[in-house]
Amino acid sequence: MTLGLLAALVLVLAIGGFILGRQRALSSAKGDLRKLHSLPGYYGQTVALFTAVPAFVLMAVWLFAQPALIETRVAKLLPGEEHLDLVMTDVRKIAEGLDLIVAQGYLSNKAISDMRADLSDIRSRMGDVGIALGSNVKPTVFEAAKSYRSLNHMGRIGMTVAVLAVALAGFASAFLRIQPEFRARNVSESFVKVLLIAASLVAIATTVGIVLSLVFETVHFFKIYPAADFFLSLTWNPQFGGGSDLGIWPLIWGTLYVSLIALAVAVPIGLFAAIYLAEYASKKLRAIAKPLLEILAGIPTIVYGLFALITVGPMLRDYFAQPLGLGTSSSSVMTAGLVMGIMIIPFVSSLSDDIINAVPQSLRDGSYGLGATQSETVKQVILPAALPGIVGAILLAASRAIGETMIVVLGAGAAAKLSMNPFEAMTTVTVKIVSQLTGDTEFASPETLVAFALGLTLFVFTLILNIVALVIVRKYREQYE
Repeated sequence: MTLGLLAALVLVLAIGGFILGRQRALSSAKGDLRKLHSLPGYYGQTVALFTAVPAFVLMAVWLFAQPALIETRVAKLLPGEEHLDLVMTDVRKIAEGLDLIVAQGYLSNKAISDMRADLSDIRSRMGDVGIALGSNVKPTVFEAAKSYRSLNHMGRIGMTVAVLAVALAGFASAFLRIQPEFRARNVSESFVKVLLIAASLVAIATTVGIVLSLVFETVHFFKIYPAADFFLSLTWNPQFGGGSDLGIWPLIWGTLYVSLIALAVAVPIGLFAAIYLAEYASKKLRAIAKPLLEILAGIPTIVYGLFALITVGPMLRDYFAQPLGLGTSSSSVMTAGLVMGIMIIPFVSSLSDDIINAVPQSLRDGSYGLGATQSETVKQVILPAALPGIVGAILLAASRAIGETMIVVLGAGAAAKLSMNPFEAMTTVTVKIVSQLTGDTEFASPETLVAFALGLTLFVFTLILNIVALVIVRKYREQYE
């Protein structure tokens, strides 16, 4: 049974449980709702929740655990393989091809299980279903693929049986408990509360998982590359095969340089636009201008990158860099910073506009009552009151600028260097993370694992930025509260 069909079947059981649970509650009260502790819908909702939620939780856990368990078991069939990750990729590809061969009627499941490692016949049949295999597939790999496919099918059958059994058990348990005195509303609301708590923990669990994955791989990196060289070296020169110099400071400098230029463009324009739209513009103009401004946030970053590469870069080179003798390349920090600043204007303007509009009207009226002008009210009352939210908007824009990749690739280039010249090509941490993980490289090499160290460093840097912003906001709030 496919995953979609299984999920649909569980949902059908849950809907049926709701209907039958509601009917059982009504029949147990003999139509007199006053005899029921809760409304009939709560009884049906209880049955539906106990039917669907445990089944879906089991399904999610099974889907998460099954691949790891199967690959661990299949890996034992491949002793002595040097590049086990690449071999397992072939195993999965062959297993996928065998499934397609059976699905399209080339061979039966029994024929697949009886098939021996006739690799020429295997490649021919794989080619028939569009699966390409290399010339170095070993008989042991094919046998491992057959085992992988068999275990995967057994896992799917086991999951189907287990999920349906849990759904039916939950259905029966909740259905048989329905009596007029059963506190269905309390049970249902408690169940929903647990679900809401679990949903709120997803973000925390995701963050913890991301941090732990970065930490583990970074520790692995520092075991094979000195941490002192990584944090103190001023040279970034990866050489796959050995002899690399992986100093982070050129990348940190490029990230900060591009981000500062972007914020220098976005913060004044976005903040002034927000003040105008919130305090000076008419309702008609605001209704037109704000959506048009927010369109900038919906443009794909690749479009901004092409705009930087084709239009902004050559313009800056021809009208500023070459006449001033500062460079001859269209790829530069200034190009990426200007285009990125245009992209993040809506992050500042839209959020700041909403925050300024949320300032109570009584503060404005009080300021006007004391004789202040509109501009004085904006400077002395509204902006200070909205400062925490504005700082949050700027911080969000800064985080967006620090994490941008495509605009930097096309606008600023990929040269890792320390320079004050804004018309020279440079690069950022995120660009190098992508470049180090791209291509057919050995995952255990320091040139690949350095991507995780870069990611963890960027995470820590962003965390420090958030902490500093929170300290500033709290200090300001203490003065005004």
